[in-house]
Amino acid sequence: MPKNSVKLAQGELSQVAALPFRLKDGKVEVLLVTSRETKRWLIPKGWPMKGKKPYKAAAQEAAEEAGVKGEIRQTPIGHYEYWKRRTEHFDLCRVDVYPLAVSKQLKSWREKGQREAQWFDVEDAAYRVLEPALAELIRGLPAHL
Repeated sequence: MPKNSVKLAQGELSQVAALPFRLKDGKVEVLLVTSRETKRWLIPKGWPMKGKKPYKAAAQEAAEEAGVKGEIRQTPIGHYEYWKRRTEHFDLCRVDVYPLAVSKQLKSWREKGQREAQWFDVEDAAYRVLEPALAELIRGLPAHL
């Protein structure tokens, strides 16, 4: 188990994620990134960081994985679960999702070149992610704004 991860009920691990969004021509768009290994679409996420509030850790993940900064909400709009692939097993992870209103896209960032980042309208973004609960959070995002 990663040193800063939090153990939840029945061996579940806790992660934090940012849901980067912007308004363009009056419509909400969501920024998705690809995973480094499988190249599937997801939102920037990672383990909680010691000494950092969960929403701040989520904002840092967005900067490192997607090169975006902005105003992040201090409370999650919900969570989803997924099975994290390990070398010899899978771990169930619960991911708390914090909306991030993107105000700046950096020219370079830590994981640039390791991931693809692309803006999608809400329905297209929801369609592209694998986890049904994450798709529902994306679809519900406009109601939280």
